[in-house]
Amino acid sequence: MTTNETLPETDRHKLEANLARVEELTQRLVDAIARRKPINPALHGPEPTLYAKAMQAYWQEWAQNPAKVFENQVGYWGKSLGHFMEAQQALAAGKLAPPEDTGPKDRRFKNPLWDSHPYFNFIKQQYQISSDAIRDAVEDIEDLEPTEKRRLRYFAQQITDMMAPTNFFATNPDALQKAVETEGASLVKGMENLVADLEANNGELIVRLADDKAFTIGENIATAEGAVVWRNRMMELIQYSPTTEKVHETPIVLFPPWINKFYILDLKPENSLIRWIVDQGYTLFVVSWINPDESYRDIGLEDYIEDGYLTALRLAREICGTEKINAVGYCIAGTTLALTLSLLKKRGDKQVNSATFFTALTDFSDQGEFTPFLQNDFIDGIEAEVNATGLLKSFIMARTFSYLRSTDLIYTPAIKSYMMGETPPAFDLLYWNGDGANLPGRMAVQYLRGLCQDNKFSDGTFELMGETLNLRDVDIPLISITAETDHIAAWKDCFRGVQKMGARSKTFVLSESGHIAGIVNPPNKRKYGHYLNPDLTLPADEWQKTADYHEGSWWPVWEAWLRKRSGKKVAARQPGDSSHPVLAPAPGTYVRVKANQ
Repeated sequence: MTTNETLPETDRHKLEANLARVEELTQRLVDAIARRKPINPALHGPEPTLYAKAMQAYWQEWAQNPAKVFENQVGYWGKSLGHFMEAQQALAAGKLAPPEDTGPKDRRFKNPLWDSHPYFNFIKQQYQISSDAIRDAVEDIEDLEPTEKRRLRYFAQQITDMMAPTNFFATNPDALQKAVETEGASLVKGMENLVADLEANNGELIVRLADDKAFTIGENIATAEGAVVWRNRMMELIQYSPTTEKVHETPIVLFPPWINKFYILDLKPENSLIRWIVDQGYTLFVVSWINPDESYRDIGLEDYIEDGYLTALRLAREICGTEKINAVGYCIAGTTLALTLSLLKKRGDKQVNSATFFTALTDFSDQGEFTPFLQNDFIDGIEAEVNATGLLKSFIMARTFSYLRSTDLIYTPAIKSYMMGETPPAFDLLYWNGDGANLPGRMAVQYLRGLCQDNKFSDGTFELMGETLNLRDVDIPLISITAETDHIAAWKDCFRGVQKMGARSKTFVLSESGHIAGIVNPPNKRKYGHYLNPDLTLPADEWQKTADYHEGSWWPVWEAWLRKRSGKKVAARQPGDSSHPVLAPAPGTYVRVKANQ
């Protein structure tokens, strides 16, 4: 047996160094976890009553239809036993080979060893058999209310995803091979990555998706030229420098979501929507929202509207000397733009000439993939958390979004970083994804209770700023851009909201891809196409079925629509004026504030 004393000198020193490093990292790991501040347990999972109801329904099914339940159980036992017997027979015959049928394909199991090695193939197929059995058991439960069934389906899938053999070192051939090839150095590096992530997030385990040392805001990301021309407690208003001699008279004010940073629209020159808009001859203002701390606990949607939307619209008109503005809202900022337009309608204010909505929900009658998180047990937990801390912290929202795509956004990055010791990629989109923002406590509850849960804006009963706001009050010319595979703002839900808006002139565009790539889709790439259909009276499925498909980006379609509503050409405007001096170069100072600072 090889011992530490009999190892070659160089290997012995390497082993001793690794062991010493592991001991040091273990102490840092313990210290980092000790700094973790516990959050409300309700935010970690559903109330136990959900599983109790599922179990009750399952036993009720057993009592009423025992043959069906017994058939499912026997089927699972039979598949498991048959699978085990095949492996045993192969071993008894001295065949160290997998069966001819290596099981269904799954991108998690792309290493050839999952098919070619009998040990790994057995584990993979048994996992797939068990996952199917759990899924079938959930689907066979009949006496559950539809929302509870949907939640149970989601959380059952989370359990099976978590238990995938790829998530465990002893059953992950990639991690095992890497450890052997590197003489254990990959495990030490993985532990370094784990400790670094815990230390960076005050003991919370948030998997780093990108190399945060590869990007510097304003240097190699978010580099479009412009200047901050206004700053208040809620936002910095950035006016971008013109790149054409003439510009359209009517300026654009773009409101990005405050859940994330605005520079998703300016990652790099070749895919920057901000640069592209300016290059088409428009004066563009973009709001950069504050990343709030605990002192913002009482900030509500009315503060975003008053000190954000209405202030930005007024300033853009003052700087450009115009009476009208074209407004754009992305995601939650599109939802709030619709609230603002309803408020302006109530006030008889006609300063907004047209509205553009990027993946913006305004009707929440179907909560879509967020159904598991929009029930009272979770929202009660969030309300208790924000009452205690003043904030809905960025990592809570990021974790929620990530679990909607847990394999891609949690387990795969964790495997690569912690098991295999890989440095996260230098990927600008993932860097942005990890650069989140907090939400003020009051605003978060208003949004989750009044809009997401109670759907009061769509119903015409949402009270704000002394008015009762109604989705039907959105009656100016509008265009809505949605994304076909968007799991955050499902296009059919966006479509339903647009149908309820009161505008006579409405255009709806369905882009291919998802919440980000469907919007950040520059024409030069010719990557994703889009659908157009002027008949918005149709049901969503019928609308898409009868729509015209067009290759390439929707950006030129939008620009042609916007051009008709942007007036004559005038001399290009430089950022600011004598009453609104330049305060800082773009991208400003608010965008640099980190959520965990």
